[in-house]
Amino acid sequence: MRNTIFNTIANILALAAKEFLALMRDKRSRIVIIVPPIVQLFIFGFAATYDLNDVPVAIYNEDSGGASRELLARIEGSPHFSILHQVDCDTEVAALIDNRKVLLVIRLNQRFSADLARGEPASLQLVIDGRNSNTAMVALNYLQSVVLDFNREWQRKHSQTGPPVKLEMRAWYNENLQSRWFIVPGIIGSLILVVTLLVTALSVAREREQGTFDQLMVTPLRPLEILLGKAIPGIIIGLLEATLIIALMVWIFDIPLRGSLPALYLGILLFLIATVGVGLMISSIAVTQQQAILGAFLFIVPAVILSGFTTPIANMPEVVQWLTYLDPLRYFLVIVRGVTLEGDGFALLLHQFWPMALIGAATLAMAGWLFRKRMY
Repeated sequence: MRNTIFNTIANILALAAKEFLALMRDKRSRIVIIVPPIVQLFIFGFAATYDLNDVPVAIYNEDSGGASRELLARIEGSPHFSILHQVDCDTEVAALIDNRKVLLVIRLNQRFSADLARGEPASLQLVIDGRNSNTAMVALNYLQSVVLDFNREWQRKHSQTGPPVKLEMRAWYNENLQSRWFIVPGIIGSLILVVTLLVTALSVAREREQGTFDQLMVTPLRPLEILLGKAIPGIIIGLLEATLIIALMVWIFDIPLRGSLPALYLGILLFLIATVGVGLMISSIAVTQQQAILGAFLFIVPAVILSGFTTPIANMPEVVQWLTYLDPLRYFLVIVRGVTLEGDGFALLLHQFWPMALIGAATLAMAGWLFRKRMY
């Protein structure tokens, strides 16, 4: 009995050793085991952060008193804020927020120092860009912390009981800073990316695995025609799914659709073309469907992280920020949020359309080259 158990354990260990050696001898398996975890570790480590540093701020100071200078010195001395602009009139505020030059505009009225000197509450007005509600809330918490420290110090020096400074906030584009308004439009891009990439990544690999690839090669179709035939289902499925999600977004989640619907669908089409190109590249390289699925997810995870879907791109290291320009999801998220929250149209989104068009052309060309190369 004891010998039987020992023999069973020895056989299992021998088989495990054989599988381990086979895994290490296979070049592709070694790459899959070592490279993707290291790459994703660096991407998550550097790109996935909710902390904000150097939040761009504009100051609209109508008061020349000492209290306003003291409070502004605290804001400027904070490691979280960077004062980039000094505002002189109300009309300058809209341009700074609309063009994403600043995240916050802080206004101190003419009576700020005088109110504090009389022991009355002083109003600190804040205009915040609410398009990214997560970032706005983090920045607001940082500012509230600075104001709270100022209030405590002022109360200690002047023996006051009530809060000397009251923060009055107004959020643009997302008045109540609802996280749903920021997250749900972003989900459109993420879901389209996952479904379309998987559909196209499996297309050629499925033919190889099922043994029908050679039959496809003897048809009158040219390689370009085969690739186009593989691409069209993914694009159509992506368009239908995007339409369903947009309808649910408006009707179920009450998220506004303020901009141009044709501009949004042009962005969806360009994004699908770029995504289909990546999927066909993966499918042309993969031999089995398992490899195609693995390759698709190796692209999906970094693409979502680098797109700014959850964490702001401005917080990422400069090298990683340059890498985001290769991610089509980055541009699509700007388009979908611009149309839903900002009311953007074709003219305002042109600088997001042409990068996705270039990415789509490059990935489709690369997929065609890889497909022809693997045919022979």
